[in-house]
Amino acid sequence: MEKKDNDIIQSVIEGDRDAYALLVDRYKTRIFNLAYRMTGSYEHANDLAQETFIKAFENLGRFDQKRAFFTWLYTIGLNIARNHLKKDRKASLCDTSENETFSLRDNSQDPEHVMMSEQDIRYLNACLYHLPNDLREAVVLRFYQELSFEEIAEISGLSLSAAKMRAYRGLEKLRELMEEQSVKPGEKE
Repeated sequence: MEKKDNDIIQSVIEGDRDAYALLVDRYKTRIFNLAYRMTGSYEHANDLAQETFIKAFENLGRFDQKRAFFTWLYTIGLNIARNHLKKDRKASLCDTSENETFSLRDNSQDPEHVMMSEQDIRYLNACLYHLPNDLREAVVLRFYQELSFEEIAEISGLSLSAAKMRAYRGLEKLRELMEEQSVKPGEKE
């Protein structure tokens, strides 16, 4: 039977530091994906994910166990990503090279379809990284991380209606960016 987050946290607080690895294993992929979607860089995402888990560990004694650990950890991860983007403006402009693009490859499809899908993904990622940080954050949390609006509101410190509005504004802005970029100068619609 899998231990609950609060049971693991209690074990860590009581001195079983190795138990923290269970939480890291449970959430490392999601925290990495959050950092990657915010920065567009594997290298930065790895560093930010590690920093998130270190900071969470250092502050575990302050964690209110009435809250969900997941949202508390995401709040830390998001704040670390925000600080990183403020410090390094270049980090918010993604390198969307082929080796840093998440692929939705399905080997059963014909190669032309797979290639088009990868191009579409790279294009979507490039547009995502041109969103203002607050809108990108909302889009990433809602549509990539698949969090509820309640979780987004708690993580970002917004009201529920503000979280919904920010996610939908981000989605609308993303659509506008994609439409702007789909017609190149000199081409006709």
